Amino acid sequence: MPTHPATIEANEKAQESALALADITGVGRHDVAVILGSGWMADADLLGRTVADFPVTNLPHFRPAVAEGHLGRFRSVDVSGERVLVFLGRTHLYEELGVDAATHRVRVASAAGCRSILLTNGCGGLNPAWTPGTPVLISDHINLTGTTPLHGAHFVDLTDLYSKRLRAICMEIDPSLDEGVYAQFRGPMYETPAEVRMAGIMGADLVGMSTGHEAIVARSLGMEILGLSLVTNLAAGLSPHPLSHGEVLAAGKASAARMADLMTRIIPQM
Repeated sequence: MPTHPATIEANEKAQESALALADITGVGRHDVAVILGSGWMADADLLGRTVADFPVTNLPHFRPAVAEGHLGRFRSVDVSGERVLVFLGRTHLYEELGVDAATHRVRVASAAGCRSILLTNGCGGLNPAWTPGTPVLISDHINLTGTTPLHGAHFVDLTDLYSKRLRAICMEIDPSLDEGVYAQFRGPMYETPAEVRMAGIMGADLVGMSTGHEAIVARSLGMEILGLSLVTNLAAGLSPHPLSHGEVLAAGKASAARMADLMTRIIPQM
């Protein structure tokens, strides 16, 4: 079946970005990619030895960061000998730049040689036992955005989308970790209490505005995927106070050391 023209264009742009990335970092090929979401920026400084650090806008086909707390930078980092491509922030679907812009980092990571990817996010939790700062492994997701990041008749099997192997290793590293199903909404508004109840009835344990589309594209490109959410607040209707992005950033900062330790131990096994 012929590849859809939009997919060809998206992959060509990714190749252009990857070539520029190799030139600007001096690293010809990376092994693992990491996308740091809301509340995760402080972890970047704790991952390993930084080889190169630049604004994403130094690469073709990238836009400046929009969401608060997303730095709009990329780093090449040495983590125990693994060449890790770290994106400090992401482009969200609600920025209205299209699904290809929201998943461009994943395509660039694949074009740069990454065989696996760690997707992180800050999210709302539906389990009252998950206090702010609780990390949760993503076991599956529900796409509630009303759109797909794939083009045309591109059929991709999403069974075991989030690697059982990598999740098992994470739980060996940190036996206290829980797993949950992540529901991606479009945003940028936080979910209503009724929407949170709906997501819970559908089987979701976590709600947010990212990650699902990135995972789908990563699978379509043959990458192994690990998803890690940081519960930064109880979801709407469960939280005793109004939701705010400041709460998300604060929870991430408080958990940075623990999350960075987990990432530095799992990345060499990805």
